[in-house]
Amino acid sequence: MEIKSKLPNVSVTIFTQMSQLAMEHNAVNLSQGFPDFDVNPELTALVKAYMDKGFNQYAPMQGIPGLRQSIQKKVFNLYGAVYDPDSEITVTSGGTEALFAAITAVVNPGDEVIVMEPAYDSYVPAILLNKGIPVFVKMKFPDYRIDWDEVKDVVTDKTRLIILNSPHNPTGAVLSPQDMKALANIVADTPIMILSDEVYEHIVFDGVEHQSMSRYPELKERSFVVSSFGKTYHNTGWKIGYCLAPRPLSKQFQRIHQYLTFSTMTPVQYALADIMDKPNLYLDLADFYQKKRDYFLDLLTGSRFRAMACCGTYFQMMDYSEISDENDIDFSRRMTVEHGVAAIPPSFFYHGNDDHRVLRFCFAKKDETLEQAAKILCTI
Repeated sequence: MEIKSKLPNVSVTIFTQMSQLAMEHNAVNLSQGFPDFDVNPELTALVKAYMDKGFNQYAPMQGIPGLRQSIQKKVFNLYGAVYDPDSEITVTSGGTEALFAAITAVVNPGDEVIVMEPAYDSYVPAILLNKGIPVFVKMKFPDYRIDWDEVKDVVTDKTRLIILNSPHNPTGAVLSPQDMKALANIVADTPIMILSDEVYEHIVFDGVEHQSMSRYPELKERSFVVSSFGKTYHNTGWKIGYCLAPRPLSKQFQRIHQYLTFSTMTPVQYALADIMDKPNLYLDLADFYQKKRDYFLDLLTGSRFRAMACCGTYFQMMDYSEISDENDIDFSRRMTVEHGVAAIPPSFFYHGNDDHRVLRFCFAKKDETLEQAAKILCTI
């Protein structure tokens, strides 16, 4: 059979490639973004308890009421935003599903979608599958700030959606209140919608406050806000996320969601609803990961890698230009094969494979994992 690909220029993700290479060469894997430490045993015990009680059948399409109510309470307490748990909150099978459902819900053939680069790799394929047109704006290296004049310049009457990600993967940059004001000025009096990828919302450092679209009424009314329990509770393999959106947007979102996954794993939803009654588990997350970031950087003191600013996420960008003139793809592969540490080459996050001689390292690891990796990196 001859099959015409709908994504002819898309290959296996760089995350899969680097993790596979790390496995083949028994390298320390600081590439793919997942913790190598255990989930809170209280949470796993709750999941098992709900399984044993028979909560093993389909959940409601939009998520169990208790979890949606817990999300509503959290979002109100953190951001002062009110969402109706019955019509404006949808539990999804991971953040990526929520991103795809939101894009599919509102992007029609010929619609333009503004994407900030470097961009998480699921955005553009979803736009293309819906026959939308990605319009790229590059964040300014080396601090990865957004030039809002450039954003304004690419807005046209075909602009349907702006995708933003803060805290930002892969760079660790975060949006400021000034960024939010600039965004609000651009979209005012337009039909442009916003897709805000906030899966690292609780992982912000150095006293910085996360700027959710939910904080700003003029942005909230036109935004899909996506978050992830996987990043918050160290269980990325469970694939549980959610989407907040005003009723008209949620209605369209749920029309797509019901035919993607319909519903999400039932006993895990009940367990998450219970564990959310302990807000310290997510409120303390910033301090937990800031200590890991700082420890990783301390371990690299004296190396030839140069740390770049990291205000959020559990990723650290490192400049290797004092070590090699190789492009980031070649250098990351050689570092994995010859030295035994795997990282992500960020050029894959650009449609033009822009290369700034930096690598992305994940520090959501046990201390001994970071120590093992840093010992090697200090010799390169």
